[in-house]
Amino acid sequence: MTQPRIGFIGTGVMGKSMIRHLMKGGYDLYIYNRTKDKARELINEGAHWCETPGELAESASIIFTIVGYPSDVEELYLGKDGLLNRASRGATFVDMTTSKPTLAQRLYEEASKREMHMMDAPVSGGDVGAKQGTLAIMVGGEKAVFDTLLPLFRLFGENIQLQGRAGAGQYTKMTNQIAVAGTMLGVSEALAYAKTSGLDQDNVLKSIQTGAARSFALSELAPRMVKGDFEPGFYIKHFIKDMRIAIESAEELGLKMPGLSLAKELYEKLAETGQENAGTQALYTYYINH
Repeated sequence: MTQPRIGFIGTGVMGKSMIRHLMKGGYDLYIYNRTKDKARELINEGAHWCETPGELAESASIIFTIVGYPSDVEELYLGKDGLLNRASRGATFVDMTTSKPTLAQRLYEEASKREMHMMDAPVSGGDVGAKQGTLAIMVGGEKAVFDTLLPLFRLFGENIQLQGRAGAGQYTKMTNQIAVAGTMLGVSEALAYAKTSGLDQDNVLKSIQTGAARSFALSELAPRMVKGDFEPGFYIKHFIKDMRIAIESAEELGLKMPGLSLAKELYEKLAETGQENAGTQALYTYYINH
């Protein structure tokens, strides 16, 4: 059986590694990114460049997208030259952007009208998970479509769960980001406390990384904090976007999120000082510098 042509839009920190895993899996990749230079390495490695999203939609039957903001997703899919207006009946779309649950539901409805398939499948695991192919993938949509996509998901993901109907993947990702926001506050405060009390932070991490406090942030991001490495595995500007979506979604559900609101406030202060393109672990600098 001939393998499907795969389209992928978004060749940033996450997308680049995911595309490489798909190519190593033997799939023919058609790619697009607003900035072509960011796709240059992938083109040199054999990916087919498309000049527009519309051209890509006409070249592939399964299309993954991972872009910046909900507004980007909306324009990409529903704009005049959007994916849903250029693809053929039966095409399958998988939006892996962290976006609004309500937008995911709307895209599913619009795709269904055109006899196309739409899945929301945001991921967690950062640049490390993307490179290692161990991402957590949270999926919303139809089970039959999920089953056909599972072999592709397994090329770059490890923990892959169908959470329910359209939008459920995004609701799950918001749940994840709420937990991450609180964890980042705790890890940053803990390391600032260890440093100020005169402890060797690296030695402290040896003790607490395997105890009750263990987490991805403590094992992967805390060592970067100690080293002063604030290069992005996940941008602060994108995390602020995620927290904003989560707070808005929580309000729609009648929930208050004081911890999440505090984390968003502190990250916004970092962004105001020019750190919007730093990694989320740069929150540590707020405690050290204040």
